[in-house]
Amino acid sequence: MVSPVPGVTLSARGAARARSGHPWIFRVDVRSAAPGLPSGAEVRLADARGNFIARAFWAERSPIAVRILSRRDEPLDDAFLRERIERSVQRRRALFARADAYRAVHGEADLLPGYFADVYGDVVAVQHLAEWAEARREALARMVAEVCGARAVVARDDGSSRDFEVLPRRTAVLLGQAPVVATYHEGELELTVDLLEDHKTGGYLDQRENHLRAGELSRGEALDAFCYHGGFALQLARRSHHVLAIDQDASAVARTRENAKRNSLGNVDVRAANAVEQLRALDKEGRRFDVIVLDPPAFAKRREGVEGALRVYKEINYRAVRLLAPGGLLVTCSCSGKVTPQIFGEVIEWAAQEAKRPLQILERRGASRDHPPLLGVPETDYLKCWFLLAP
Repeated sequence: MVSPVPGVTLSARGAARARSGHPWIFRVDVRSAAPGLPSGAEVRLADARGNFIARAFWAERSPIAVRILSRRDEPLDDAFLRERIERSVQRRRALFARADAYRAVHGEADLLPGYFADVYGDVVAVQHLAEWAEARREALARMVAEVCGARAVVARDDGSSRDFEVLPRRTAVLLGQAPVVATYHEGELELTVDLLEDHKTGGYLDQRENHLRAGELSRGEALDAFCYHGGFALQLARRSHHVLAIDQDASAVARTRENAKRNSLGNVDVRAANAVEQLRALDKEGRRFDVIVLDPPAFAKRREGVEGALRVYKEINYRAVRLLAPGGLLVTCSCSGKVTPQIFGEVIEWAAQEAKRPLQILERRGASRDHPPLLGVPETDYLKCWFLLAP
């Protein structure tokens, strides 16, 4: 006999939020729950009158008590989860038929909130940012490996988002063997990544299409501040005469040099230095660049960090505008979700005014199409990448 699914009753506000389509229900909006629910337990959500709302997973410790997976009254079993993964991967393969690197599962946007999977060649890097996914990590690893045809699955659960969920930071090889170094392509360039040691899940796949677009528009002298593994710098180098790439992380600089050599790009000068200080120094020297890319880390991961982040965003954009040659291209980015597009636009407008240089908006871009935002869930629409011209 199958045991009934435990029930969770939501407050009026929680019920309205769930019905609006948002997959997160905070603990303050839980009116009552079955006693002793374990971490990751499947639950059935209802309003105060007992009307069914959704099937979801329960979190013991996270401020987000419930994550919704289905508005239908259906079991959230392994068959359900595998089908969700399969459908997500099929969508990516339809978008990028020849790609060997892409985000296979994008959490909330693919209706698997808190679970992320990135494909790099024949390896998958995953993140579990919710208790339900953490509780099922081995089963999910087997599913995603089978669906993607991967030889190994690596868990990159070492980011600050795990702190919010009250989950320990760690990395692990869930399937296959270490070390796990993968080779993949962005356009015609071949790149390598260490999936256990490098940032995030290894690379910044959310910027892949922006890397390629910047490369199409590149020319002359180019500058890539915060270059990481050279995603922008190497694409710029295919059309520019010379590229100066800067990053404070010594291992990232080494990887950029390795990737430049791998692709026979001898016109990339990689410098291990603080990018903000270097922008100031280049401005003082009176340097000018035809293309400048600013792709800094997330300066504001929490609301309380926004004010400090804006000071840095203003500084680097002001310096970049001053460093642009006449007719130059500025590609400026922010991956801070707390910095909205409106706030980001205000930062750029301030920088242009302070530098006394007009800027034309060429393109407002976001994350690559394999990182789609989910309508009604603003937290998923985090990346801003603006292309601007200095006439």
